[in-house]
Amino acid sequence: MPDLDKSGSSETSGPDVNGPDTPDLKRVMGPRLLLLFIVGDILGAGIYAVTGKLAGQVGGIAWLPFLVAFAVATITAFSYLELVTKYPQAAGAALYTHKAFGVHFITFIVAFTVVCSGITSASTSSGLLASNLLIGLDEILPGIPTGDTATLVVALAFMLLLAGINLRGVGESVKFNVVLTIIEMTALAIVIVIGFSVVARGDGDLGAVTVFESPDDKGLFMAVTVATAIAFFAMVGFEDSVNMVEETKDPEKIFPRVMLTGLGIAVIIYVLVAISVVAVVPAGDIANPVNPEAGVLLDVVRIGTPDIPIDKLFPFLTVFAVANTALINMLMASRLIYGMATQDVLPRQLGRVSQKSRAPYVAIAFTTVLAFGLIIYVRTQSESTVVGALSGTTSLLLLAVFTVVNICCLVLRRDPAGAFKAPTVLPVIGAVACAYLLGPWARVEADMVQYKIAAGLLGIGIVLWALTWLVNRGARGQKTGFRDIEHLE
Repeated sequence: MPDLDKSGSSETSGPDVNGPDTPDLKRVMGPRLLLLFIVGDILGAGIYAVTGKLAGQVGGIAWLPFLVAFAVATITAFSYLELVTKYPQAAGAALYTHKAFGVHFITFIVAFTVVCSGITSASTSSGLLASNLLIGLDEILPGIPTGDTATLVVALAFMLLLAGINLRGVGESVKFNVVLTIIEMTALAIVIVIGFSVVARGDGDLGAVTVFESPDDKGLFMAVTVATAIAFFAMVGFEDSVNMVEETKDPEKIFPRVMLTGLGIAVIIYVLVAISVVAVVPAGDIANPVNPEAGVLLDVVRIGTPDIPIDKLFPFLTVFAVANTALINMLMASRLIYGMATQDVLPRQLGRVSQKSRAPYVAIAFTTVLAFGLIIYVRTQSESTVVGALSGTTSLLLLAVFTVVNICCLVLRRDPAGAFKAPTVLPVIGAVACAYLLGPWARVEADMVQYKIAAGLLGIGIVLWALTWLVNRGARGQKTGFRDIEHLE
């Protein structure tokens, strides 16, 4: 990402942003901090948002879709690791696409898809945060409104708060991430301890974790396929970790080991949480939690500790857990929009920077307005919940990016550089698996709105790109294209 702290005019042009005097990013992350970042980034809103929904598709084997999703993600991780050690810059999927194909429009589509996945993820988190915050406040101050209107207002207010933080020029803080990661892991540890405590005292049903149930009479394979597509929302943050490569010490050596370790830790936590949910919550109630927007984990705490008021604290732990995810998502989205604007891939106006705070204020406003539109549209026009529709859209966009990255890994085998090489069969399997999970057969009827939302977001981006191309075509000597893709993010 171009350096927003450099002095200069408030309207930064593309060629001047990454000049020869621009300092490199500081390599401050060793293996421990990188591991905490990866685990914290994955353990965000995903486990809170989708556990109940995927259990509604497969019953007691809700842990299986998480395992399948992590298996596909791990296969894709090998492709990322080969590419990140070959091209250790922070632009991620957009850089790999540019290196593989060299077609500006394709690079744009991939980059804007990553932007949209961040916006839909943050919008999902806002709904989850709003519901849990209102529930927690209602425990302290009975009578606080907790209905749809109040949740919508709080969700929109939270997005405004994120925009305000973003406008102050606040970047990613490793220490802050460590604190929030510990809070996230504490909240999930509470769920796991409660789940296994309930089983130990004989009130839980551990045998339920082997029971397969499909509400639509699907076979095991198709039901797990649908549930796996849902579970992919838990992979949000995967792309972000690759973008830390320029701030990592000796990345070629430590990145492969730390990324795979982080994925392993995350999948163990997710599976244990899923088992706890199935063992504690009655089978008929898992897919229909007391508050669908707040998620089923709160029900585990309520049922498992009826005499201990942990449920009064847990909603606030959830708020912290998902807030960090949303902030990182919106920071990434606004900076990518800014980067594309300074590269003349989107209108230059989107690349304007505040002279005082050095924050890309137009890009922040643009991404915030998109998030507002998504939240309001799904809340008022869709039959699906905000969390369901937007988490599914995030999964859809993420799977599309994973498909492209696996293909790029195969194409870029012509470049022998890099300290890590994945077995050839892995990117092939990864590309096929991710492409398969993109299809409508991996969605239930109520979730078809995900395709409309994704198409609408990409349509907005393509219109902006086309307008930029037309304007630049008429400008003498000016081109639309990624001139400095290595520093896009």
